Amino acid sequence: MQGGFDDYVSARYGRLRHAAYLLTGDRASAEDLVQTALAKAWVAWRRIEGDPDPYVRRIIVNTHASWWRRKWRHQEVPADDLPERPGTADHADEVGSRHALLAAMKDLTRQQRAVIVLHYFEDLTLVQCADVLGCTVGTVKAQLSRALKRLRVQSGTHLKGVGR
Repeated sequence: MQGGFDDYVSARYGRLRHAAYLLTGDRASAEDLVQTALAKAWVAWRRIEGDPDPYVRRIIVNTHASWWRRKWRHQEVPADDLPERPGTADHADEVGSRHALLAAMKDLTRQQRAVIVLHYFEDLTLVQCADVLGCTVGTVKAQLSRALKRLRVQSGTHLKGVGR
């Protein structure tokens, strides 16, 4: 394999898969999305200068968008409850909040979901989000505002602190 690509995949795969899961809401689709994105990144790896994260994130977001536009969706349904983390105390409230967040995120538009994932889960600045999404910072701010408002309305008391 090309130099550095193996190390990049080893270091970032879990984080990329998590972001893809938040975009798709489905583990199998998230795995497919990351594998597709990494295959595309591998082809262009020699041309990527500097940090490859923005390039790979953009591939993930764009690939998800094209799959979504084609209505490429598996018929699998995610479990109602997230499994508990092994070796940790009972986190029923945390699991309930995560479930509420994931359920509410499924009702966001594709663009709103992408902005939430990039900004809050990938810790990108608004400028970096705009760069990944290929839009203006103003568009990112507007989408983020609409998404947070929608999440607060949909989730009620579980997510009162989101985005504040």
